[in-house]
Formats: sequence, C-alpha cells, structure tokens
Amino acid sequence: MIVWRRIARLKHQHLLSLSGYVRVRPLSIGMSSSKFMNSPQLLYDNILNLNYFPTMTKTFQTAIITSLCLLAAHPFSSALTFTIPNKVGTGDYFYTPLDPAPIGISFEFFAFPSYFTNVTATQQCLANWKAQTGVWPPIRIGGTTQDRAQYDSNTSAYVVYSVANAKDAPSALTFGSKFMTLAGTYEGSVVVGLNRGKNEIENTIAAAKVAVSEVKNLLAIELGNEPEYWVKDGQPITSGVDWTPATDAASQNDWNIRVGNAVGKTNIVQAGNWNEAPPKWGAAQLIATENATVKICVRHYAHHNYPGGSIQSLMSHSAISKNIHTFDADIAAARAIGKQYVFGQTNSVSGGGAAGVSPTFGAGLWTMDYALRATYSNISRTYFHHGTVGNCQYCFWGRYSMGAPYYGAYAAVALMAGASHLTALDSGSTNYAAYATFDSRGLPLRVMLYNSDYFAGSGTRTTQSFTLTGLTSSTVRAKRLTAASATSRVDQGSPPSFGGQQFDNGSCAMSGTETFETTPVSGGQATFSVRATEALLVYLQ
Repeated sequence: MIVWRRIARLKHQHLLSLSGYVRVRPLSIGMSSSKFMNSPQLLYDNILNLNYFPTMTKTFQTAIITSLCLLAAHPFSSALTFTIPNKVGTGDYFYTPLDPAPIGISFEFFAFPSYFTNVTATQQCLANWKAQTGVWPPIRIGGTTQDRAQYDSNTSAYVVYSVANAKDAPSALTFGSKFMTLAGTYEGSVVVGLNRGKNEIENTIAAAKVAVSEVKNLLAIELGNEPEYWVKDGQPITSGVDWTPATDAASQNDWNIRVGNAVGKTNIVQAGNWNEAPPKWGAAQLIATENATVKICVRHYAHHNYPGGSIQSLMSHSAISKNIHTFDADIAAARAIGKQYVFGQTNSVSGGGAAGVSPTFGAGLWTMDYALRATYSNISRTYFHHGTVGNCQYCFWGRYSMGAPYYGAYAAVALMAGASHLTALDSGSTNYAAYATFDSRGLPLRVMLYNSDYFAGSGTRTTQSFTLTGLTSSTVRAKRLTAASATSRVDQGSPPSFGGQQFDNGSCAMSGTETFETTPVSGGQATFSVRATEALLVYLQ
C-alpha cells in the first residue's frame, strides 16, 4: 500500500476506470465488493493489500501492473476546478479595473541613456508589449543614483561621471537637458526621479522645470529614492537631523509643495519611494501627515519591493500572495483619498539580483505571477528595475542576451492586454493560481493557469489538472509558458518558450512558429494539464 501511495495521486476518472477491472468476493472484514466499486479512492488506498482480495484473476493482475506503469510515467494530481464568471461584477469575486499598461520598466538613473542609445534590444522589447496592448509600457527613470545626480545646464552630454570599472555605478554624476530630451522621445508615460538627498532644492527645481518642458509624456516626478537609507549613505539632508519616517514625511511634504509650485503643476509628484516594508515606512503614515495642499501635488504613492529568497521560495504562488498582502493597508490609504498606488521599483532580489536566482525561469514565473497578483491587489503599475548595463542579474534584457524573466512579463502582458478588469479565481493560499481578465463589455477574455510546484530538472515532473467551468464555446485555445526546469537560463543555452516562440538574444525579436493548443469543451467545461514550473494562457475569445 505504501508503494502504491507513493506512485501518484490519481485523478478520479483514472480510479473509476481501474475499478472496472475488479471482480472479488465479499471480503472477510465485512466490506462488500460493491463498496470498492462505489469508492474508487478506497480501492486506490487498498488495492495492493492482498488480504483484502482473497482471489485475484490474472486479468486483474495484468491490469494492476499496466496501471502502475502508466501512473509512474504520468503522475497527476486531483483536478482543481474554477468557475469563470460570465460577466464582471458577478459571483463572489473581487474585480480590479486595469490600467492600459500595468507592467512597466524602471531604469537606473545613470544607466538610462545607455539603455536608450547603446542597447539595441530596449526599443524592441518595449515594442513587443506595445504590440499586444496598443499602448507603450510605462517607464520610470530613477534609483540610487538619482540622489547622487545633479543637474548641469552647461553640459551637452546626457550624463557625466567616471568609474573605475564599467560594472560599477557612479558615486557622483551630473546630467544636462539632453537627458530629459532623450526621455521625451519615449512614446509611453515617463516618471523621472530627481535628487532630494543632497538637499539642494533649487538645483532639483531647475531639473524639474526641464523635465516638464522636455518630457512630453511626463506622468510624475519623484523627489528622492529610498530615503530610509540616507543616514547610512551620508546624504546631506539627514545631517544634524534625527531622520525618521516623521522627519522624512515633513521633508517630502515641503518639497512636494515647493517643486509643484515652481513648475506650475498639480498631481505631479510620485510620493513615498521607500524600500523598507510598511507600516514604518509607508504611504499610510505619510498620508496621515499631509494637508490638502500637499495632497493636490501628489499624483500617486509608490513603494519598492524585492522579495528575495531561493528560486523555489520566490516562485511559490502562496508566498507571492503573502508578500503582496504586506502592502494592503498602504494601498487602501492611497485609494481612500483617490490616489493610485504603484510599485515604483521592484524585482526579484535587491542589488541587481542574485546570480543563482534572478536570471532563471523560476524568476520568470515569479515575474508573471507577482505582476498579476500586484495588479489584482490594486497596485496600478509595477515597474521592474533594470540596473547597470552588463552587471544586472535580474534585467529582462541586455546588450547580448535575453533574461528568462522577460518571458514571464510578456505572458502577464498577454493576459491583461486590452482587458478592462482582472480577477483572481484562487485564494492565493496554495501553489496553484488562476486569473481571469474581461473585455470592455465585461465578458471573459482570457485565463492564466499557473503551477508553482518546483521542478529543478531531475526526477518526475508532476502535473496539475485545472478544470474551468462556465465556458461557452466548443473549443478553447491556449499558449504554454514553459522551460526545461526552474533553473533554466537563456545565457546558459536553455531559453523558455511561450506558445512555441522565443525572443532572440541581442535584438528581442520574436522567433519561432506561434503554437496554440486546442482543448475541447464539453458541458461548458474543459480540463487542462499544467506541469510543475509552468503556466498556461487560455484564450476564451
């Protein structure tokens, strides 16, 4: 019985078909054979205990052996069933209105010009998302080096700095108006991060005025990046001050008003921008200090987030859901005053990523599920950070090779493209996720199924069945997001694929033949198999 239990957990229909082979006499323990016929699970649990079967035909023995072989080769878990709402607002679900482009990119301040002038893949990678949504993805320009940067109206260069090693970030830099002109060439929305740490507000105001005049799609200006670290970094604004969330809030409020007035704009500041988890550093505590004048200046509130951990813990669906819940109170506080909440800078592991985690397919699946769970939780936009070119483990692309996380982001974009609302069909408490999007009419559009069971590349790769009910067509199509294992890396010759297609190194151009899987629908339902460390995008229209 122990051997049998360890072979596989069978789907109910497999048990039923096996029970059809049983022909036994009433058992000595007082349990009739009909008991087994009507309880396939009981049969499953006891089939190899020969004391329960005083006689066993040769046919039955053969059937048992055959079934064991099949089950060992094709391990399945019991199917999970999710009902697709027939329209937004129906059923016991929470429906989140979607931003036209909920997934964006954050570029480290000093590296931004290089990404836009020296990295060929940048334009194409962004264009790939735009091809799906019809909208260029949002970008944010900022990071640690924004509080090391000062505006220089006399320089004709994008940025000026020196480093001992090309892989280093500069400790000080200047930038000119050409920097903002370059940002203004981008067709999507732009958030520009400026310096507050050096406490030179007139210099920051001068830069803000250039940003307003040159960046035609300017969405917001950030005033300072991760201020909770400024004491450690030796930023002048903290000198002689007990730098706490309260003093930072007072500083933010003052600068928001002064910069907003100087550029003649309301709803212009992306406030917050901490990395330490709330509530100590967070939107709720900041909002509590703001008066009406400050609130008029703020467009939305931002937080940074780097969950970290191993590949297995990072890609776990329940862990992702738990991590996102950290921000519930801050999201609610922002929404209560009519403001959006965003992840202004985020990725898998801080400091440019971890070599053994961030470039992997497992991190790609984290990217997908994390972006979707964040969006479902009313985090309006998620900006995935890209650091030093050539020294960035979590970057989606670089000069020479793609990163596996780009595939996860692309799949998440594909689910939400052109949709008006998103809901989660699952509770977030297991390894298995199901999300549904809806079109402008409120009708079901697509479903994403995710199996976050960890598969490292050896042993048996288990499969989880998902049954969707409430389907109205006779068949549905799907695209599979898959790779050899959670540890697969593009730069090590093991790229993922999405719908049979891949993104070429160096250019980000899509290659390969687009492949859809077709599944029949019977009685309004269909069942899909998703292997461990894999996702499936189901098209309902």
